[in-house]
Amino acid sequence: MKVYPLKFKPIYKQRIWGGRKLQDVFNKDIPAGRKIGESWELADLPDDKSVIANGELAGQTLGSAIAKYPKEITGDENFSKPFPLLIKFLDAEDILSVQVHPDPQTCERMGKGEPKTECWYIISAAPDAVIYKGLKKGVTKQQFAESIKNGTAAEMLAKVAVQPGQCHLLPAGTVHTIGQGLLIAEIQTPSDTTYRVFDFNRVDDTGKPRPLHIEEALESIHFDTSGDDLPITTIGRLVDCEFFKVDKGHQAKGCEMLLSPGKLKTLIILTGFGAILSSEGNSVEFRAGDCLLVPVGYEGAVRFSDDTQYLTVTI
Repeated sequence: MKVYPLKFKPIYKQRIWGGRKLQDVFNKDIPAGRKIGESWELADLPDDKSVIANGELAGQTLGSAIAKYPKEITGDENFSKPFPLLIKFLDAEDILSVQVHPDPQTCERMGKGEPKTECWYIISAAPDAVIYKGLKKGVTKQQFAESIKNGTAAEMLAKVAVQPGQCHLLPAGTVHTIGQGLLIAEIQTPSDTTYRVFDFNRVDDTGKPRPLHIEEALESIHFDTSGDDLPITTIGRLVDCEFFKVDKGHQAKGCEMLLSPGKLKTLIILTGFGAILSSEGNSVEFRAGDCLLVPVGYEGAVRFSDDTQYLTVTI
């Protein structure tokens, strides 16, 4: 099989804090009348597997395609499963819960969960929008546990004003939450393990509060690290961690960019549209809101038909 850039069918997730911005900004066909907080663009988890939407492999899951053509897609005949990235768009119409994701050592110590490091790229932000990432300097485990009891956990976090174009890395063990009015591209390791410590006393559609995981969260949080130590990046190489690398790109209308073989990469299209053209003349069109996996052996050119901003993710 001749490899080609793979597009995927989004997996929509209804969330209590979600909205309709994924439709408004990216023209995604989200279910009517539902608050969609997440669109999983690239996933290979046991219960959520991205389905290829284009070309010869259309209808197959990402995992099954790699199992059939591991070397052609990844360059490694023994490529490990699952695919080591989970990529989402998040629409936070309301604030998310205060939460944390464990690191590998915590998962091993507790005997459960999957580790998760993530980053947030701010696509759009309401005036005065904020995120909360990491603890304020000096906050101890005992102080934070007490704040959970009295409903002031968010006050223990480092509050950060955000603007479009910023990228925020949140290593595993960083307690955090996303404020209201934000549209975010999230790149993370393939895990859906989330430990909530506070949910602002909300209830779901059935009138019940969502479950909290206070014991697991307190075990997972890195109390020796302050949110003030976490960087904010805006240009070039946004993230360079052991799990993935994220680079920001911008091309004007009418420009072309060569895609050379040799590295598996994922393109997240933030604005604009265009097409990826192979040397055989085949093309894969893209537009804002698309996520494309470019196989390691693919060679072609990207033609930008509009001013386009994008993220390139490599592993």
